[in-house]
Amino acid sequence: MVKLFFRLISFLPWSFFLINTAIAAPPNIVLILADDLGFTDTAPYGSEIPTPSISRLADEGLVFTNYHTAASCAPTRSMLMTGVDSHRNGVPNIPEAIPPAQAEHRNYRGTLNHNVVTIATLLKDAGYHTYLTGKWHLGKTPDLLPSRRGFERTVTMADTGADNWEKKPYLPLYKKANWFADGKEIDLPDDFYSSEYYIDKAIEFIDSNIKDGKPFFSYIPFQAVHIPVQAPRGFTDKYMGKYDEGWERLRENRFKSAKSKKIVPPGTEMVTMATTKNWESLSDQEKQYESKKMAVYAGMVDAMDHHIGRLITYLKKKDLYDNTVFIFASDNGAEASDAFDGPAWQTLYLKLWQKANGYNRNYETLGTLGSYINMGPSFASSAVSPLAEYKFWSGEGGMRVPLIISGKGISEKGKITNAFAYVTDIASTILEISGVKPPQSSYQGRKVEPMVGKSLLRLLKGEADSVYSEEETIGYELAGNAALFKGDYKIVKNREPVGDNQWHLFNIIIDPGETKDLKKEMPKRFSVMMEAYRSYVAGNNVLPVPENYTQHKQCRNYAIWTQLKAHAPFYVAGFLILSIFFIIRKFNK
Repeated sequence: MVKLFFRLISFLPWSFFLINTAIAAPPNIVLILADDLGFTDTAPYGSEIPTPSISRLADEGLVFTNYHTAASCAPTRSMLMTGVDSHRNGVPNIPEAIPPAQAEHRNYRGTLNHNVVTIATLLKDAGYHTYLTGKWHLGKTPDLLPSRRGFERTVTMADTGADNWEKKPYLPLYKKANWFADGKEIDLPDDFYSSEYYIDKAIEFIDSNIKDGKPFFSYIPFQAVHIPVQAPRGFTDKYMGKYDEGWERLRENRFKSAKSKKIVPPGTEMVTMATTKNWESLSDQEKQYESKKMAVYAGMVDAMDHHIGRLITYLKKKDLYDNTVFIFASDNGAEASDAFDGPAWQTLYLKLWQKANGYNRNYETLGTLGSYINMGPSFASSAVSPLAEYKFWSGEGGMRVPLIISGKGISEKGKITNAFAYVTDIASTILEISGVKPPQSSYQGRKVEPMVGKSLLRLLKGEADSVYSEEETIGYELAGNAALFKGDYKIVKNREPVGDNQWHLFNIIIDPGETKDLKKEMPKRFSVMMEAYRSYVAGNNVLPVPENYTQHKQCRNYAIWTQLKAHAPFYVAGFLILSIFFIIRKFNK
């Protein structure tokens, strides 16, 4: 009996050690990134689209209403992965939109430099399994693929976008859709749909190492809802007829819903964007077509949410859910460009290219295999309601996006915060949650850029109301559109055709719709913030854009050059044949 007692006593410390070790085990981290998702495109932010999976994360975590990113995908992704400003990590713009005068500079290549270390690398070195299933767009040469940037297992699409139903490019920017798995080019399964496939692979990767007990970091950057807007018919059908009243009514309805949910303050006002058409000016047939386009868009959001739900169900089944932190966000505001809203020759060229690549815009099959649609600026104004502007532009509609953080260790459950947060903060937050120290100026013997973001963990634990002081500033520039944040205020400049190329000052806490310019009322604040922006430009090697530069024009030039290179042999052969023909004809005369 005595021996048994001492055996039990000797076992107790070890038992407590095991319990404490289990409690202190680092959490799994799931980072979900939607593509071009607008501020009010999900139910927690005021959408009419029921998104139960995302709503569940919101109910079990903290909803951010003042979170900002770059207004374009690659710069956001570069900062998300490194916590380093996009002008210092090599991705100040997407590579397809960087003009030649800027591309000569090392920090303007549009691909992730090797002077930064990714959070995937840091987590992997700390004992995490690291997985990526989704869009990358930070480089596609072997040394730049995610398989060489810290991810243990990867399935990735490396471009700005691609078709969601099959392996083919969505614009003449590319000769082909560049898909890779663990660094090698791959084909896609016959039953491929992007949102479903990414979750399938995420589950497969997690499951492959589940027995070793190590924590995992799963980064899932969806293609939804980037163009081409495509969704399975069953998801689209739920929303048929829902948007028959048009974009103005939808923008207003979401505005009211966002106010009722306290996503924006009750005194918020909103502008009508000049790029939004008058719904009543459309014919009945045009209204029917536009309404269905928005139904497909809603179906694409719905499908993404459905597949996020599949991952949640899997994690719960495997007893992994309670030890997992979820981060859900968008990379930028809603995409507003219209493929056919350009010069006549460009529209003709695009139509011919789409036809040659098996795309159609038929009403009956919108969203299904072979369909090609984009939402355009009018419904995009609804997606970002009640904010102004959208993707590419520095208005709140382009930069302010959803952010939800939930799961293990998050005590602020079902709450909303209006604290300012920036995309570089996500890396620091993930590292603090996982207990991994960020590098300062070197990592494993090589010099790296230090992370500049702040951890949001104190907000998540209810220990602070903000992580930025009133005097701290965050500068930003993309393609000549610029902003600087300080306290409750923001200075912003947007170039033509959407903006006036002038600086403005807004209080984005009480006026997130950017309706009242305070530049003349607060000249001292405006002057101080302009000086801070100039310091940001000088300190981060921000280059001016050429005088006649526009992002879409540069992408168009890139696309033309890509197609010329791709078909050069045919053009040369055609030129030689025609030359020989005219020479022979001349001599015969």
